[in-house]
Amino acid sequence: MIANKIRERIQKGEYAEDTLIPDQVTLSKEFGVSRMTVKKAMDILAMEGLIFRKRGSGTYVKKNALLNSSDSNAMEYEGLTKQLSGYKVEGKAISFNVEFPDEKIREALQLEKNDPVYNIVRLRLVDGKPYVIEHTYFPTALVPGLTEEILNKSVYEFIHQNLGLSFGGAYRKIQAVKPSEYDKKYLACQENDPVLEVEQIVHLEDGTPFEYSRSRNRYDTRSYTIVDIQRRQK
Repeated sequence: MIANKIRERIQKGEYAEDTLIPDQVTLSKEFGVSRMTVKKAMDILAMEGLIFRKRGSGTYVKKNALLNSSDSNAMEYEGLTKQLSGYKVEGKAISFNVEFPDEKIREALQLEKNDPVYNIVRLRLVDGKPYVIEHTYFPTALVPGLTEEILNKSVYEFIHQNLGLSFGGAYRKIQAVKPSEYDKKYLACQENDPVLEVEQIVHLEDGTPFEYSRSRNRYDTRSYTIVDIQRRQK
């Protein structure tokens, strides 16, 4: 949580490039944790290449020519509201149905033929502007009580706070695809505009898959980053 918060401040420019960030004592008081906990958070950011330490001087924000505010961590699957916490994120349900899944969805969510699912198409807006179209399937048995009102806010917040479910991880595939009719209508894509699609299966802590989704962005609105950390063998 601390690493995510500091990373967010760096991305927004609150901690500018080549400048000192608050020391461990200051940060430990702010977050109400020990200096060791802050050090572990800083170690994460150092391994990601976001900060560097100067002996006798302090910790600085590293200049990163590849990083910009529209980047999303390709390993982050906690939802758009959390990823863009400094922005106004809204949802608009385009369609919301309960149905029996086809073979592909059954296989992805490990369901039987007669296990119903929510089939949701949702437009997400950031600061009032169209940002992404999400095509999502949830088993109704795992996510009961889902309503259109919840879709207009944060589904993941509902899942965490109201249902008490915790995520264990996700399998994700990112690829370039051609625009669909939804993309043209809601994202203002042109006929030959490439679309960035993120296809994923998210599972709970016990390994149960509970979401299959395809998120689609215009090529010029979002990008994803992956941090490749080389660890020395002992």
